[in-house]
Amino acid sequence: MAGLRTLLSGALVAALCVVVNIAAAAPAASPQSYVEAIYRTYVGKAAKGIELTEEAVIRRYFAPPLADAIVKDRAEADKRGEVPTLDGDPFVDAQDFEIARLHVTTKPAGADAATATVNFTNLKKPKTMTLDLVKVGGAWRIADIKGPSGSLRDLMKVK
Repeated sequence: MAGLRTLLSGALVAALCVVVNIAAAAPAASPQSYVEAIYRTYVGKAAKGIELTEEAVIRRYFAPPLADAIVKDRAEADKRGEVPTLDGDPFVDAQDFEIARLHVTTKPAGADAATATVNFTNLKKPKTMTLDLVKVGGAWRIADIKGPSGSLRDLMKVK
């Protein structure tokens, strides 16, 4: 009986892991929910945000041309022992953050494109970010982020 319980418990855990992984990998239903999910990781004093140090994470959020440029720049900077071109957090246009008063709006920019405007306070100072979104393989990805410091595409020299 204990062997059967162990077997059933293991099968249940495995099934739950599959469901959780599928849910995490599922494309967001809308550009609004996609951007809100990104920025929720930044809200609050203990927020961690999204660390863009791993290639898989970079590709999960950015469209291929921008992701390719970020990954290539990071690899080249690592080889030289230097800081990469993108040395702050592009989602908040800063290195340090304490995000509050988050408000996201999106509008379509074509069948497979949208623009998101993200307003928030960072360390009690208001900030607005604009994200250009495109659908890639059925999932939303970021083609550019524009903030007070400029365009991420321009920074990474993506045409």
